Amino acid sequence: MTSVPTAPDRINSTALRIRAMWQSDLAWAFRHSPVAMVSFVVVVLLVSGALLAPLIAPHDPFDPATLNLMNGFTAPGTPNAFTGESFWLGTDDQGRDVFSTILFGMRISLLVGFAAVLLGMVIGVTLGLIAGYRGGWTETIIMRVADVQLTFPAILVAMLIFGIAKGFTPVEYRDQIAIWVLILAIGLSDWVQFARVVRGATLVETKKEYVQAAQLIGRSGTAIMIRHILPNVLSPVLVIATISLALAIIAEATLSFLGVGAPPTQPSLGTLIRIGQGFLFSGEWWILFFPACTLLALALSVNLLGDWLRDALNPKLR
Repeated sequence: MTSVPTAPDRINSTALRIRAMWQSDLAWAFRHSPVAMVSFVVVVLLVSGALLAPLIAPHDPFDPATLNLMNGFTAPGTPNAFTGESFWLGTDDQGRDVFSTILFGMRISLLVGFAAVLLGMVIGVTLGLIAGYRGGWTETIIMRVADVQLTFPAILVAMLIFGIAKGFTPVEYRDQIAIWVLILAIGLSDWVQFARVVRGATLVETKKEYVQAAQLIGRSGTAIMIRHILPNVLSPVLVIATISLALAIIAEATLSFLGVGAPPTQPSLGTLIRIGQGFLFSGEWWILFFPACTLLALALSVNLLGDWLRDALNPKLR
């Protein structure tokens, strides 16, 4: 008769798993990489600030009822000449607290970045598995489409997709679905890297004995790709996803800076930088400076984490 694990047994089992994770090669590499640890702390702080923005932001910058135009162009840490209010990072032309707009703007940038990478990863991994396992004309068509897309800069592909999708959207709904159109545009421009890497890894895995054994016992091709090959090709996918997240955040900021991304009613970091750029030469430098520094810190930290993860998961570099 099988005994039911008691609460102390479950606690001990959890503690053993945590200890094993802490003593793993990946955890050891993380503890001995100051760059990875600093980058991780920066990412955690920025992401936490974005997620908790409604709780920690001093003001709601997108509630017109709370805005006071008399607070416009208040310098950082300086009391306003008319209202006497002081703001950590100053205010913009509409009297919005720059610190609060950065916290809320990061939410849009992170949402677009994560969702776009997830979309590109799903499409790329699926097509890469099919191309590497099926071969033949299926592989040729998928990879030639990927090669053609690689000849164009990703930002131009994203702008083209964004323009086409926005053209088919009724005018009254464009601002409401602009964020989702932006995710679609960046995601469809970013699947190629996933597809190429997964296709190459699938070609290697297909020749191994466990795949041939699964074929001999009659497993379907779909089951083999999902149950057997996919778990063995996820390591490079995780690295690409981490690096692609930084690129997706920058792509969103670029599109928003050009005026074809997030709408003014839902500004992202790119939109805030575009707004601040118009006041740079008139002396209100903080409206551009602080959102730009936030975007730089976020993208750089995520990119450095991706580089560390690539090196840590590559046994040839140890």
